[in-house]
Amino acid sequence: MVVAVCFINVRLGEEVKIRRKLSMFQGARDIIELFGEYDFMIVLETGDLRQVNFIVDSIRKLEGVTATKTLVGAY
Repeated sequence: MVVAVCFINVRLGEEVKIRRKLSMFQGARDIIELFGEYDFMIVLETGDLRQVNFIVDSIRKLEGVTATKTLVGAY
């Protein structure tokens, strides 16, 4: 099992649209809206690192996402 936390920045005014799209990712365990340096934190739980990489790459391609930072762990 691989767990990853991805911090996401979005363009101003795109928060509702991005949150809706984030909720559609299989493996998204929690989506938390943040106030501060990042706009969202998404907790991913997947079977392997390849799935995490695919999801994070897909998040980066969303129109309105400006930056991501991902931390990965395994147990």
